[in-house]
Amino acid sequence: MAAIITEKFRLHNAKEFKQSATETGNAMYMFIGRPLSWTDDNNPPTPVDSLNDEYDAYANMVALKKVSSTDVSHAIIRRDWTSGTAYDEYRHNYTSSNTATSGASTLWASTFYVVTSDYNVYKVISNNGGANSTVMPTGTSTSILTTADGYKWKFMYSISASDVIKFVTSDFIPVKTIGAKAAVEGDVGGLGTAASDDNSAQWDVENGATDGTIEHARVTAGGSSYGSDGTYNVAISGDGASGQLTVTVSSNAITAVAINAVGSGYSVASIDNSLLQTATSSTGTGASFDIIISPKNGHGADPVEELGGNYVIANSRLEYAEGSGDFPTDNDFRQIGLIVNPTDAGGNTLSSATTLSALNRITLDSGATMPVVDDTIANAASITSGTAVGKVVSIDSTNRYIYFLPSADSVGNFNSFSATNTIFVGSTSKGTISSGGVSGSYPEIQRNSGDIVYLENRGAVARAADQIEDIKLIIEM
Repeated sequence: MAAIITEKFRLHNAKEFKQSATETGNAMYMFIGRPLSWTDDNNPPTPVDSLNDEYDAYANMVALKKVSSTDVSHAIIRRDWTSGTAYDEYRHNYTSSNTATSGASTLWASTFYVVTSDYNVYKVISNNGGANSTVMPTGTSTSILTTADGYKWKFMYSISASDVIKFVTSDFIPVKTIGAKAAVEGDVGGLGTAASDDNSAQWDVENGATDGTIEHARVTAGGSSYGSDGTYNVAISGDGASGQLTVTVSSNAITAVAINAVGSGYSVASIDNSLLQTATSSTGTGASFDIIISPKNGHGADPVEELGGNYVIANSRLEYAEGSGDFPTDNDFRQIGLIVNPTDAGGNTLSSATTLSALNRITLDSGATMPVVDDTIANAASITSGTAVGKVVSIDSTNRYIYFLPSADSVGNFNSFSATNTIFVGSTSKGTISSGGVSGSYPEIQRNSGDIVYLENRGAVARAADQIEDIKLIIEM
């Protein structure tokens, strides 16, 4: 039995994932973790899709930031327009025997769109018979654009300056569908409800799209005996209406074809030879054509679906020690990820705060000598069975706070610090935990709650009090 998972399945999953970031009853957070060095910090280990690695990520989690609807975007592979490149053209019927100029056997593997230096995205309607593109497309017209090199382009959308900063990477660009047509589900217009005009060029393109048009055709066989040289109009057969080609006859063969009327409503289209004979007043035979049908709802109606937006970009911007210090600036991190539906510490309440700390906290008495980050603290001069142990992640000397991750004692058990415990680093006493100095408010997240759906290990990323990190996570469905 032959079967495939289609691109539409991947798109569906990408849409569901994007929507889950803000759906009622759901919460998604980006997290950082792993302040401790890897065995080889220059070669972080590849995460394993296992419960063990998930537990390890929880155990080393430092802080979390909520992902909002504006922090998530569909994405497509970035293909910068470059002069001298032969791009593939949009075709609805690529197969292993009907390949693109590049040799791709599917539309999604072909190079049928570009992004320009203006951050405008265009679809290639015709590549002038596989020629190199030498003139960059410009403009935001709703009509097909023809450049001097013979390429025909469809403007799809522009990437805003804010989205360039937030979502553009060296390998991916954001893509969205506004939803100007009621038949298309978009970011603003849900299926069955068209989005209001936002005065953007993209809305004009989406709203002006026509289902089942014929914007491009080519001759695949010229045939013979098609009569006198000249141009002739012939109707396009199929399940649509009003489409018409203009064919050129030279030396009794069909040598060229142009679109005279794009028509509408086609999902099947062909040229009937009897109509071609009538149009050319001949008994010609053998001509064949590849007639390219627009996507559902028309070119430009749904950029996410038309361009294959089955990638999702999640962006999180960490600004200084935001969240009143939830994101410490005196240590580094080596792990980032996405977690869905974590709960607040001590219960089953879905987390909703903008930022959360995953660290424990104790407070030392005044006069204590504060440890430093990465120290191992304990409530005894030597670590044995029953000793409370922690790895220091961050220090607030002003308030005498120690933020730490719990560690195991000598036999692998985890034990809690208590008020009035003396804190040691090695055999050196640092001071005593103050009365009430074991915070019941930290960590703010229930460890091991929710589901980690993305995990990335990397080299150390150092933080500083005047530093901002812009983290972009790319997820392929």
